[in-house]
Amino acid sequence: MAKSKKKKKAPGSIALNRTARRNYDFLENLEAGLVLTGSEVKSLRAGLVSFMDGYINFKEGEAWLLGVHIAPYDHAGYDQHEPDRPRKLLLHADQIEKLRVKCEQKGLTVVPVRLYLSRGKIKLEIALAKGRNVHNRKEELKRRDIARDTARQLASYK
Repeated sequence: MAKSKKKKKAPGSIALNRTARRNYDFLENLEAGLVLTGSEVKSLRAGLVSFMDGYINFKEGEAWLLGVHIAPYDHAGYDQHEPDRPRKLLLHADQIEKLRVKCEQKGLTVVPVRLYLSRGKIKLEIALAKGRNVHNRKEELKRRDIARDTARQLASYK
């Protein structure tokens, strides 16, 4: 019997936004709380989340997480949550204002990076990010390939 391969996650980590790391350069990271329902928490603990098109929007002095899909929890019964609803982020007012001002600059955005557990609470790591263009991404891949090949060659000489 072959074992199924699981993606490696940091301890306490629920989900990681891998595409954000590939498409953006992170300038600054922050920890934010989330306003969630009970069935959303159960579903997150089961790892049923997708960051596909997730981003942070600012409206009326509040920060909102949009585009993140939290799958419905099977055993929630009649009190099911909406999978793609906007979720409010819990940040200090000065943090929200600082991020909003920086987002108005050209090319900067705020993206969700990872969901994790901290002292029994679900937290979201968000990052102020600048988008990479295709050329930068290709150079990054080329640099990693060269580093990997050099490491293999050095290991074979030992």
